[in-house]
Amino acid sequence: MQIGNHLPLTLLGGINVLESRDLAFQVAETFCQHTSACKVPYIFKASFDKANRSSLDSFRGPGLDEGLRILDDVKAQFQIPVLTDVHEPQQAKPVADVCDVLQIPAFLARQTDLVLAVARWAKLINIKKAQFLSPAEMENIIQKINAAGNRQLMLCERGTAFGYNNLVVDMLGFGVMKQFGYPLIFDVTHAVQLPGGQRTASGGRGEAVVDLARAGVAQGIAGLFVETHPEPAQAKCDGACALPLADLGAFIRSMKRLDDFIKEELQ
Repeated sequence: MQIGNHLPLTLLGGINVLESRDLAFQVAETFCQHTSACKVPYIFKASFDKANRSSLDSFRGPGLDEGLRILDDVKAQFQIPVLTDVHEPQQAKPVADVCDVLQIPAFLARQTDLVLAVARWAKLINIKKAQFLSPAEMENIIQKINAAGNRQLMLCERGTAFGYNNLVVDMLGFGVMKQFGYPLIFDVTHAVQLPGGQRTASGGRGEAVVDLARAGVAQGIAGLFVETHPEPAQAKCDGACALPLADLGAFIRSMKRLDDFIKEELQ
């Protein structure tokens, strides 16, 4: 799979956290059906642990061992690459043994030991821009990864802190990060998040996912990152941000048409 800002749009998508094996298979199958029909390259995403939940009582996921078993099963069943988050340096190798893409969460983007461990073991890295960093500061993280001997990485925009419990997306930042020469991914579902907006959990503006995704694709980017759920109101994490699974097909078709138009205009 080739991923690039000048190439057709790639989709990174799945569920926020692994709630069950059945749900992972349901979501992966739906993504595969629609991305295959639209000829959109696809990487499945799910987290085995959500280590930065608002509340101690929040659901975190099945943990490393069970989570990797589920991800390995998804990979084998659907013959697709899989992506998951890494939160601690010692997780990097076992996760890299299963997953094709290792993701560094936004809150941890400046944790040097974690960044270097992921750079050592990952075949491909998706590094999220921290909510507190400017687009230009991503160059420092790129340099850490390159110093560890890894140049296989993607940069991921997911919004910038805007006061309390709010995020905004600076579209001018897309151009800044594209100048570094790496594929740029837009995490549209986390960009509509309201961090801590429900006091013990994050809120979100899921109704804005499609409009914001269109704005991001219009910048000429490598891919979109989108999380979905068959019943967002019942999701165990970030349901308020999730795209309803029933809307996924229309979403992919729309983004594919827009990306084709934009990439033709940029030639």
